[in-house]
Amino acid sequence: MTMNLLFVILTITSFLRTVGIIVIIYYGLKFVGRLLFPIVVKKAVNNMQARQTQYQRDQKREGEVTIEKDRQQQNSRRHTEGEYVDFEEVD
Repeated sequence: MTMNLLFVILTITSFLRTVGIIVIIYYGLKFVGRLLFPIVVKKAVNNMQARQTQYQRDQKREGEVTIEKDRQQQNSRRHTEGEYVDFEEVD
């Protein structure tokens, strides 16, 4: 009889200890989250603003013409002797 009572008391004690540890971890993470969340959000906003600023700088002005060549095409043309151009003779 006393063994069963001792077993129940130890089980309840270890259960309450486990619940207490879970509650402490929960509130600890909540506290740390409140400290770190504004820092993480501020960094993300700054990164987005920097990307937006860079995008606006890279935008072409209206009427501006640029020629962009693919690097692979440039490398392949260097190794060839020349391009074949189809032409017609004019009398």
